Amino acid sequence: MGKLLSAAQVRAYEENGFLFPIRVMSEAEALAYRRRLEAAEASPDPRIPKYLRTKAHLVFTWCDELIRHPKILDAVEDVIGPDILCWSSGFFNKEAKDPAYVSWHQDLTYWGLEPADIVTAWLALSPATPESGCMKFWPGSHELQILPHVDTFAEKNLLSRGQEIQVEVDEAKIVFDVLAPGEMSLHHVKLVHGSDPNRSDDRRIGFVIRYVPTYVRQVVGRTDSATLVRGVDRYGHFEPEERPRADLDPAAIAHYEEVMDRLNRVLYRGTEKAAEQPAAM
Repeated sequence: MGKLLSAAQVRAYEENGFLFPIRVMSEAEALAYRRRLEAAEASPDPRIPKYLRTKAHLVFTWCDELIRHPKILDAVEDVIGPDILCWSSGFFNKEAKDPAYVSWHQDLTYWGLEPADIVTAWLALSPATPESGCMKFWPGSHELQILPHVDTFAEKNLLSRGQEIQVEVDEAKIVFDVLAPGEMSLHHVKLVHGSDPNRSDDRRIGFVIRYVPTYVRQVVGRTDSATLVRGVDRYGHFEPEERPRADLDPAAIAHYEEVMDRLNRVLYRGTEKAAEQPAAM
């Protein structure tokens, strides 16, 4: 047994490239975080959507709490080890009857991180079902190399570049990542995955956290940053990030803008969008 996962669950993650459902909090706790999110969204501040999309933990104290949630970290430790950095966090939300979607892709394509021992934790704050546009996975595809992708920059695609693999996916083999509020999934950074539009009457809300072992490094950007959330960083490949003292604290916002300027140059390298704020990653 690991901290949270059984040996059989760890093997399933290693074989399939994903694992779900993993209960990490009660539905009541998930609802409380949803209310914090929706209170932030109700603010007239036009910067709020940008802050919620990427590196939300640098601006909101409750997002900083989430990336450090003990049960989330216990499951992550069971698959990547005890020394853990949070590289990014943010919300992947689809409104009710929203045509937005996520094309088939591999996360690592534009991140510039090596090696690929990276895991995404996807925490449901509302029901994630096929009707609401939950994630769908191609089992075992994490064993593939990075596949050819094309940048579509499609308007309804939630990804930063609208990136889409140029390989046919056998729809008969896909698995839907069905989650109740307070449950999460883990998936490998090279797993081919995507999601369909939300056809339900409720929002589909997911808080997405990218965790890396401390030995992972940025290989295309001059500098990168991350937040140590468990263990010890013996490598120093990433500049340490600052925790927000309060929601929307001016010092936290200044730090966020500095961090995002560096990250955008990695995510959008080779395009005219290198100076823009990214969509969800």
